[in-house]
Amino acid sequence: MFHYLALAAILFSIGLFGVLTRRNTIGILMSLELMFNGATINFVTFNKYVVTDALLGQMFAIFVIVVAAAEAAIGLAIVLLIYRNWRCIKTDNYGVMKW
Repeated sequence: MFHYLALAAILFSIGLFGVLTRRNTIGILMSLELMFNGATINFVTFNKYVVTDALLGQMFAIFVIVVAAAEAAIGLAIVLLIYRNWRCIKTDNYGVMKW
């Protein structure tokens, strides 16, 4: 059990570091996916070792996968629209768009 939790913690930490340090939007979206994968591994691990008779962890994992797919689709659509208008996908330019 410890190996799965350590893997999930490492994935989540790498994703969090990527979200906080990246300036490229695609890199931020990939880091978010790593964070979602770390959470999914935690759900399945705790379901297997804590509550062995229910499938609640697997249901949460499927829900996280669906949300991650929707996030990727919407995020990439937003990135494409920003690239069409600004010809750059760096996060420094996003503050100008609110005016």
